This record gives sequence, structure tokens and C-alpha cells, in this order.
Amino acid sequence: MEGGRNGVLATLVVLAALTASGSSYQILEGPQNATVLQGSEARFNCTVSPGWKLIMWALKGTVVLSITDQEPIITNNRFTTASYDVDSNFISEMIIHNVQPSDAGLVRCSLQNSDLDGSAFLEVQVMGTLHILGDSLVVVENEPCNVTCEASGWVPLPDITWEVGVPVSHSSSSSFLEPGDLPRAVNVLALTPQGNGTLTCVAELRTLQASRSVTVDLTVVQPPPDSVDEPGTSLPTWAIALLAVSLSLLLILIIILIIIFCCCCVSGEEKKESSYQNEISSRKSAGVKTNTRALETKPQHGTDNYGYSSDEPRSSGNATLSPRSREPNVPAQRSSPPQQEPEKQRPTPGSRPQVSFSLASPQKVRNVTLV
Repeated sequence: MEGGRNGVLATLVVLAALTASGSSYQILEGPQNATVLQGSEARFNCTVSPGWKLIMWALKGTVVLSITDQEPIITNNRFTTASYDVDSNFISEMIIHNVQPSDAGLVRCSLQNSDLDGSAFLEVQVMGTLHILGDSLVVVENEPCNVTCEASGWVPLPDITWEVGVPVSHSSSSSFLEPGDLPRAVNVLALTPQGNGTLTCVAELRTLQASRSVTVDLTVVQPPPDSVDEPGTSLPTWAIALLAVSLSLLLILIIILIIIFCCCCVSGEEKKESSYQNEISSRKSAGVKTNTRALETKPQHGTDNYGYSSDEPRSSGNATLSPRSREPNVPAQRSSPPQQEPEKQRPTPGSRPQVSFSLASPQKVRNVTLV
């Protein structure tokens, strides 16, 4: 309610001042751009020539402070004023307390009955939070490790650096941004520690030379005896040599087993072929023996050769042919038995005894004379 009354009073003062004369004064120097931190003060100066009656300050198009030649008219306690006289000129200063990001914008200084004004821009920067992941860090001596520092809620995002207070053999850092509703600046410190100490992460706003830092203790421990079995740890020289020898022996053993397996396979194939050939040979031998026995047991009879004429005088007696005399001495053939001609009529007792044999081979003819 009181603020509304002060606003009405300020409006009346402005209207009264506009009706007064005084067109000879002017703004000699307007306010300058300012960049401040959230929660701090912002100050803007406006220098005017003598004879002025009313000075008005506006923020983002809204009058927040009015100054007359007698006293200032304050409608909001966040906006106050101070005044100075320099070389007969009047300097009006507007002070904005507890600046917030919503205050960022155009600041304007103007005079009554004058088209001249001075303006500047207010920029508000915000220092957000800064923390290192892990309150206390325990790492292994001479083993690489990473330490992460995050800055969130900063406007604009800061530059992050490290102050390394531990003995190290190597250290480097890299920064990147993580997008989101509140963008974050992340910096990762990679180092190989050799002793205990502290690590300090520093975030700085270069425009204002304002910074914020956070420190963490780094504790270095000796590697455990069984660190060989842990992932990411390096093996000692003797373990590497032993592993190399074991792998070589294992490779040689595998090659030997492969050779033995191949030899066994080849030997098995040869045995199979040998048994198969033996079986074929035995079958052939059995067949030959069977044919031979059949030929031996079966009496062979020759055929009479009626075209043979004997030089001896004919005998009037009957000639009796013995079975043995008819048997030809011709080897039997395996492929097919000799074809026998149709048995001819045996000669009568009064006829001449003649015997003929038909041999398998047409090139040889044997004459047998029966006595």
C-alpha cells in the first residue's frame, strides 16, 4: 500500500516538473555498461549540466527512481541514489542492491523536457556450485587415475583449472560441456600420483575475475600383493616372461597333438584299405579253390576225333576206351568252361576207334592215339 502511494507521488512530481521551464540543461555523460555478480551491487552514473529539475532512472522500460533538485523519490528499497557535484555539473548515481538475473537489461537515464537520454546494459553473472566427485580420494601409487570436477548453475559457464598439490609423474586435464536444463562444465584431471597431497579445482569467470574453488585430499597407497590378478594393473617382468614361456609350450603341445591326430587318421585309412584288399584277395582265393576242386572232382571226357586215321592195321576186335585215356591234359580256364560240342554217336564195335578233342585254343591241336 505504501509502495503504491509512493508511485503516485512520484508520478505527480514528474508531471509537475514537466510543466516547469528549464530547457537549457542537458545530459553530458550517460551511464556505462556494467557486469556484476548475482547478489552484488550495480552502480550507474549520469552527469547533467546545471539547471536540471528532474532526473528519472528506468530499468527495462520501467521508472524505478526519480531525483529532484530537493530530494530523491524512492519507490523500491533495492534502488537507491547518491549525488556528486563536479565542476559545477551534477552527477546522479543509481545503485541497484542485491542484483538478480531478472534485473539484466537496459538501464536508462533521462531529463524532463529533453529528448536526450543516456542508456547502458546491465549483465548479471551467476556463480553456481562447484564440487569434486568424492570427498576423499584413495589411489594406488604410480597408477594412473582420474579426478572429476563439475561446475553447475554458472552463467556463463566458467573456466576450470587445477592446482595440483601432490607429487606426480604425469598430469593433464580436459574440459567439456554437458547439456541439459542446467548446463554443466566438467573437467577431468588425469594424473599418476607418487605421494599424498591435495587437489584444488578452481572455476573462474574471466569477465569479473571472480573465482570459486574446492579442495580434496588425495591419499596414495601401495599396490596390494595380488594386484597381478586385478584388471587394469601391470604385471611384473618375471610374470610376463613366465606367461610367454607357458604360451609357447602350449602352442608346441597343440601342434604335436594335431600331428598325432593326423597320423592316426592316415593309419586308420591305410588299415581300412589293407583289410578291404585282404578281404577281396581271400574272396578271390576261395573262388579259385572252389573252381579247382570242382574241376578235380568232375570227370572230364574228351570227344572222339573221327577224322584221325591210324597207320596201324585195323583190329577186328572191339576197342574199349578207358575213361582215363579220354581225359585231355588241358588246363581249365577260370573265365568260362570250354564249350563241348554235342555228343556224337559213339562208334560201333566194328568201326575204327578214333578219338578227337576240341581244345579251348584253336591254335594248338593234340592228337591222342588210344592203344
